[in-house]
Amino acid sequence: MDGAVRLDHAVRPARAPARTSSKTGSRIRSTVTGHAFLIGAVACFAVFSWYPMVREFVMSFQRTRRGVTTWVGWQNYERLWHDPSFAAAWRNTVTFTLLALLIGYALPFLIAVLLNELRHARGYLRALVYLPVMLPPASALLLFRFAYDPGEGGIFNHLLHAAHLPTSQWVQSTTMTQPSLVLASTWMNVGSSILVYLAALQNIPGELYEAAELDGAGVLRRLWHVTVPQTRLILSLMFLLQVVATMQVFIEPLILAGGAGVEDSATSVVYLMYQHAFKQNDLNGAAALGVMLMVVLAGFSIAYARLSPKQD
Repeated sequence: MDGAVRLDHAVRPARAPARTSSKTGSRIRSTVTGHAFLIGAVACFAVFSWYPMVREFVMSFQRTRRGVTTWVGWQNYERLWHDPSFAAAWRNTVTFTLLALLIGYALPFLIAVLLNELRHARGYLRALVYLPVMLPPASALLLFRFAYDPGEGGIFNHLLHAAHLPTSQWVQSTTMTQPSLVLASTWMNVGSSILVYLAALQNIPGELYEAAELDGAGVLRRLWHVTVPQTRLILSLMFLLQVVATMQVFIEPLILAGGAGVEDSATSVVYLMYQHAFKQNDLNGAAALGVMLMVVLAGFSIAYARLSPKQD
């Protein structure tokens, strides 16, 4: 018996290093696995995001003709500055962004607030508002192209004529082109924003609304003093993402207005890049335009982050 006890005491200390070694090996394997995934993600970003941006910046200062590349400094930028479509492209892009913010930024939030207050058919209505997002963008824009037909055969003009209202030329008009593009873009993308806002609204504690009601706050006051402050971070993020996305508008003018539109009324910066790269075979000019747009969006993002409250 004493020999068994002594043997037991002699064996026990030998097991501790095995456990320690096992834990160390597990930590090493976990660390190596985590770093492997991280290296893969960084490699993907480096190859498909960072390298193209660096390459674009380099190409904007070069000129390639007949396979020979030379450094030309700021000549590509100067040539773009004197392009007749350059000013129109930036003006149209800024106009599209501002109109999209007026319509496509506030509207999804208000619809989300209404859906969040409903008690019946909530799931059905959510699926209904998200349905346009499921359509391929080209298919959705082709539907709008038929609806924008300037004759009475177009759906919108048919409805206006039935209501005894003046019809419109829509994308065939210099004044209605940008509102027409914004209307189609908002209809296609409003569903995604609504779902994001609904997720944020459902995280607001119900006690805050109950306290506001006890204080006599009406619907608008509850919206302004409870809903908006509680979703400020999401609203701020969506504002930034929408500006960045709408400044890169391309497919809407390409399909609805044939690219440039009437008197360059639909030309955007990205469409002008497409023109230089694939129509004029001017990759260096397209790269210079891309650098300009990247600098503008980066500057806006940095300024917006600096001006945002620190808690955001």
